[in-house]
Amino acid sequence: MSGAAETLAPDWRIVGVGALMTTRAGGVSAGRHASMNLGVAVGDDPAAVAVNRARFAEALGAAPVFLRQVHGARVVRIGAPDAAAGAPLHDADAAVTSEAGVACVVQAADCLPVLLAARNGRAVGAAHAGWRGLSAGIAGAAVAAVCEVAQCRPGEVDAWLGACIGADAFEVGADVLSAFGAEPVEGMQNRRFKPKGGAKWLADLPGIARDQLQAAGVERVTGGGWCTLSDASRFFSFRRDGVTGRMAAAIWIQGR
Repeated sequence: MSGAAETLAPDWRIVGVGALMTTRAGGVSAGRHASMNLGVAVGDDPAAVAVNRARFAEALGAAPVFLRQVHGARVVRIGAPDAAAGAPLHDADAAVTSEAGVACVVQAADCLPVLLAARNGRAVGAAHAGWRGLSAGIAGAAVAAVCEVAQCRPGEVDAWLGACIGADAFEVGADVLSAFGAEPVEGMQNRRFKPKGGAKWLADLPGIARDQLQAAGVERVTGGGWCTLSDASRFFSFRRDGVTGRMAAAIWIQGR
């Protein structure tokens, strides 16, 4: 990407797989969307978003396929036709592919991006994992989809957690606890939900995702150490700012 671009990337070493997550730096958007906003439905100048998306695709060296994210657990398999100009968007929160040069992309501005790669290099996937998606099973569904396409076991899949709202910042109510089967009782103790008082708790979104990925059989889970809400200089945060941009996490199989 041109300009003062900054990206995050997994520290894994899987031959033939590329992966990264953008920050808010390196684009041309202004104001609340400054500067690397990749969202088309957040009130930004469409011309600026087009430039940002072009820079994003250039950085990937692959054709990005965006989704119409609906906070659910649907996983779609994508290929070159999905990357063509004018191709319809899938209503889904995770995508997998076995085709080189096609990038699975999810957007976020507090929700957790999860990138998955089969170590045999045959399939990769990306999931948009907010609390609704995680409570609906998006993590396990994405792992299963990657394994099906790659013909591998979950233990042969690596997972990376991108930047999201952190465990010390994500204030939730009883509805979120109930969605995960936790009893919303004042003062309750749970390793992923800490009582804050006033019928509010702090939720550990990366921790929940890590638990679910490991329960699905994934043995290597890395990342998840950034908080979007607390670092306004690096990250967009919907909860912090309301009107804001969107970052993107992408994973792709490099050209063979």
